[in-house]
Amino acid sequence: MRIAGLQRSSLIDYPEKISAVVFTQGCNMNCSYCHNSRLIRDYDNCNFYDESEVLEFLNKRRGLLDGVVITGGEPTLQKDLVDFIIQVREMGFLVKLDTNGTNPSVLKKLIDDNLVDYVAMDIKAPMAKYRQICCSEVDTGKIEESIDILLDGKVEYEFRTTYAPELEEVDLIDISRFIKGAGRYVIQQYREVNPEDGTYTGSVNKRNILSEITSEIQKYVELLKFRGNFGII
Repeated sequence: MRIAGLQRSSLIDYPEKISAVVFTQGCNMNCSYCHNSRLIRDYDNCNFYDESEVLEFLNKRRGLLDGVVITGGEPTLQKDLVDFIIQVREMGFLVKLDTNGTNPSVLKKLIDDNLVDYVAMDIKAPMAKYRQICCSEVDTGKIEESIDILLDGKVEYEFRTTYAPELEEVDLIDISRFIKGAGRYVIQQYREVNPEDGTYTGSVNKRNILSEITSEIQKYVELLKFRGNFGII
């Protein structure tokens, strides 16, 4: 598996768990706010981790870490993702997958084969705005399939949206309607990134959200959470 990054310990990437984070190379989207854009471009110049070394590191962390988060890029593009997860699970770790939902067949297999314990799926925008937000062609039918798979409730999950400047409050409502019945919906703060290397510029977009909007969203999802600094007015 093409591993382009490893965070050895995290308290925030897997809810209520201590985890290591594995970053895979390659993505089929090009979102302007992506903080991992180096995993999309400069493919030939990327310094990859040897998979065996990553597995050896994880093996030494048995009992110290609860789980492993596999993120990217887009992990479901990795042809040997299943084999990697099987080895991780054999060590006794929980596995969380971060995905953009463009490969529902892979997502379904991972869930049906009991290979993931938690899935965080990004809902970038209302379906009509996907191309604008992701700066790429997107088969929204695949996104819808992945949403339905998670709504079946066979695995713990969350949907999450980065509240990018291109999005409006009405868009958040449209998304919540589209994922009606979701157990958890997370709205994340937008942080500006340098488009050249994906590093944060330090500019944080604190946005206010009307309480009427949050009340409307809560009609469609069981739990609404915010990550970052928001003003509810």
